[in-house]
Amino acid sequence: MTGREPKAPPLLVEVTQLDGVYEAVKAWSAANEAPAPTEIALQPWKSRLFTAEPVSGMTIGFWEWDDPVKGKPVAIEGDLIATGMKFAIVVARWNAVITDRLLQGSLDGLLRSGVNRGDIEIVRVPGCWEIPSASRTLAEQKRFDGIITLGLLLRGETAHYEAIYNEVARGIGQSQQETGIPHAFGVLTCETLEQALDRAGVKAGNKGFEAAIAAIEMASIRKKVGA
Repeated sequence: MTGREPKAPPLLVEVTQLDGVYEAVKAWSAANEAPAPTEIALQPWKSRLFTAEPVSGMTIGFWEWDDPVKGKPVAIEGDLIATGMKFAIVVARWNAVITDRLLQGSLDGLLRSGVNRGDIEIVRVPGCWEIPSASRTLAEQKRFDGIITLGLLLRGETAHYEAIYNEVARGIGQSQQETGIPHAFGVLTCETLEQALDRAGVKAGNKGFEAAIAAIEMASIRKKVGA
């Protein structure tokens, strides 16, 4: 961006890590016998700035916001580094052609984020109805940083589809709220098998992978807020 004379240099470059940039410019100036950059100074416009003159007559100002979020509240966010964490995966055997794909996606997400294979416990249950009970049992043991739930409900195969889904969702949510252990919801609800395949890695990504990433992030947040 261009500066406004006389308070700012004619050329301004916004950077992050201003202190590192300052050291780099200082070393370059010394090596090339150019004038040393000015000291970093706080500006009236809530920024820090220093100037350098790499070529005679050409002044460049390097600056960064003194408030990185520009007045917005700083948010606590989870990260995806799961080294040392332990996770349980509860997966339904019913519709295994889909749930096995979801399971592979979850394992991929956990391993990519640094979880050791020995810190992943897989529990297979008959169907989606049994997922909340198994999840609650695991969560109450307090051995895991997060629980990942995986299953599939197809409307075309289950006459009482909505009743089962509502109870499964309620049970998983209740387990999470009452135990304090993050539960990632990876139970698919689809109209057709084709839709389920799309969500298990064919066209719309792998929802098992996404559930694993959500579990890792929530476990990270839980640690950061001191739970």
